[in-house]
Amino acid sequence: MMKSTTLKLGLLGITSAFIFANCSSPKTEETTEEMEVVEEVKTPTLTKIWETDTTLITNESVLYDASSGKIYVSNIEGDPSGKDGKGSISIIDKQGNIVSQDWITGLNAPKGMGIANGNLYVTDVDQLVEVNLESGEISKKYPVEGAGFLNDLDTHEGKVYFTDMNTGKVHMLEGGEISVVTEGHESINGIALGEDGTLFVLDKSGMKSLQADGTSTILNDIVTGGDGLVILGDGNYVASRWAGEIYFVNGDGETLLLDTKDAESNTADIGFIPEDNIVLVPTFFKNKVVAYKLEY
Repeated sequence: MMKSTTLKLGLLGITSAFIFANCSSPKTEETTEEMEVVEEVKTPTLTKIWETDTTLITNESVLYDASSGKIYVSNIEGDPSGKDGKGSISIIDKQGNIVSQDWITGLNAPKGMGIANGNLYVTDVDQLVEVNLESGEISKKYPVEGAGFLNDLDTHEGKVYFTDMNTGKVHMLEGGEISVVTEGHESINGIALGEDGTLFVLDKSGMKSLQADGTSTILNDIVTGGDGLVILGDGNYVASRWAGEIYFVNGDGETLLLDTKDAESNTADIGFIPEDNIVLVPTFFKNKVVAYKLEY
């Protein structure tokens, strides 16, 4: 009788161990599999998709208008700081066709552009020019006192912000009046505003954000002396250097997306088509705009 009970208990122990082993084994394998999963890090890339004809003489800036699908191009066509009346603005489409070569003429050395209140605003050496989008006529010119080399421009909630590379200032147009927002930023050029109105700029020190109290925070000190700046969102940016470099920038650092220095093709004040993730590159002395698909 004792032997029978001992045998039953032994068999019960073996069976329990077998069941436990079979129940716990998949969990162990699943845990191992989970530990072995490594998140793939995607390297940002640019792939060329089209380019315009070479009739956009000394094109400096490109601006995409989401409401109309038009792409505006500012052409210096002369001395970048000269007041010679040679400058113009052209219109191209999203396939790279030149729709209007001479949409606006008689400017000096037009550079940065932005849209607000039904108008296109463009910096022009020492003045801000206002163009009515519907009529295509210059409606007003705002002289900027003490201006040296007005450059990039962006808009936010009806206000127009623009940089002066020579004086290190950021100006703002609001209600027909121009004021100085901030100064002391050596060789400032590129400017972009976040959805909350935060100012992001490119100057000699790199890429930085500007706070309302006048202080600034350097977000990247490698992309110095930058030209064009695009905010992608979620802490991601694209920035260009005029000499022929375009970078993807975020909190992890920077990735060189494009280097056209050997081809002597400049990368000035870039534009962006957000719904298609297309970076628009004005090539300055190459006299054309080149479009690249951004993957990141």
